[in-house]
Amino acid sequence: MVLSIAGMHPRSLSVKILFLGTALTFLLFLYLYTTGGWSSFSPESFAGPNWAPGTCSPKGYANGRWRPHNRSNAQRMIHKNQSLVFSGFEGCASSREFDWHLASDNEGQWDRFPGAQSWLWEVGKADGCENMEDFNKEKVVRDLVEQGGWMLLGDSITEGHFFSLSCMLYPHVIATPTYTPNSYFDRAWPQNLYLNPNSYLLRPSTPVHKRLTLPPGFNISTTALATFRRIDLLFTQEELVDLHNTIHPNPPANFSLFSEEAAWSISPSEYMPMFLEGGYSTMVVSTAGHWTTTLFGAYGDRATVKLEKARQGLDGVIDFFAHAMKKWADGVQRALQDADKAEGGKRRRQVLVRAYLPGHEDCHKTRTPWNEIQPFVWSWYNWGRIWEFNDVFEKILTGSAGRYPNIHYLAIDRPGRLRPDAHATGDCLHIMAGAGVLEGWSHYIWHYLTKEVGRSRQTVA
Repeated sequence: MVLSIAGMHPRSLSVKILFLGTALTFLLFLYLYTTGGWSSFSPESFAGPNWAPGTCSPKGYANGRWRPHNRSNAQRMIHKNQSLVFSGFEGCASSREFDWHLASDNEGQWDRFPGAQSWLWEVGKADGCENMEDFNKEKVVRDLVEQGGWMLLGDSITEGHFFSLSCMLYPHVIATPTYTPNSYFDRAWPQNLYLNPNSYLLRPSTPVHKRLTLPPGFNISTTALATFRRIDLLFTQEELVDLHNTIHPNPPANFSLFSEEAAWSISPSEYMPMFLEGGYSTMVVSTAGHWTTTLFGAYGDRATVKLEKARQGLDGVIDFFAHAMKKWADGVQRALQDADKAEGGKRRRQVLVRAYLPGHEDCHKTRTPWNEIQPFVWSWYNWGRIWEFNDVFEKILTGSAGRYPNIHYLAIDRPGRLRPDAHATGDCLHIMAGAGVLEGWSHYIWHYLTKEVGRSRQTVA
């Protein structure tokens, strides 16, 4: 009745309202699309007070299971390049031991394909995970550019993680150094992923993508989106000897903490400035694999000079590991706080400690994932006690509330513990790229940084 009194027919008014709403929606989209507001648009602004981001704690993620997931109709492998298709990769930016990383270097094991790549880690509400977004390489690249890159520190397992990341982000990234012309390499060389200048993300915006705008100070040739450094122990051996001497002063004559076994590490005094000054926002570390009685020879069976007040064997190594990781966490948190204070809170950096993943005994005899973690039979190296190293590190970081606000422990090793079928061809420690284990680490780290930590996309210059 009111409409009739106003001299308007209800149907004609509906048409006008519909037209007006459509026009306003178009203008809003046009504004966001052309001004760059789209990148800062947040669903919270329209969704109301009940909106919540996807939630999936490390424990919740680890509660999942492997389910079959075929990425190709091919039933068997007849050429090594098929490993990319089976893995769901368009290619890989890194050229470092390319076929070895993809486990396609041994034709005698091609019967493992495509089985090893035909699994997907599945989590849901019952596991403690809700609304975990699928991995989207375009979004991840955009985050790495706008928020800051990842620095990956660890041993050869972490190097495999870096290689996998170079595949997941391809073709939007390029990798250095190039190993193809010369297969010689030094494990100490830094490996980097840079934004590919030919990526379509840098082209003018279209209806399906928004042009990536480089932040102030970002240099496409020198600002790394990801960097790997080979650091087995998180400290140099000299630093660990000094620390050991403070715990066990006045060691006997001819006492030597380390054997002649090779290890690669640089000092926190060297890699922390790289992290803080290099445009990175996240450091991902993992260690434990080289904390063995063969490297820490003073605790091994062949030691000729031993400490009277220290436990022997892996017990003693784990005790010392606890001292070292406490010192490391204190120093890293202090450096992060000092940098934050000096920069006025402009960039909030995070350090993630990923639980170390041990190997599997007789791995190549298994062709499918396990449903439950199986006990070790021989407990090679320190594999059977890796869980203790992980437990020590986790308790250090979580045992004192608020002591390490910028260092987070990610207990996401269970998916890998269930994959004896996912190893490289030459041993039962290293994980092949494309089987879902390494890829799961990248997926969860991205989720954790964007949803669990709650970093603002606008805090990084």
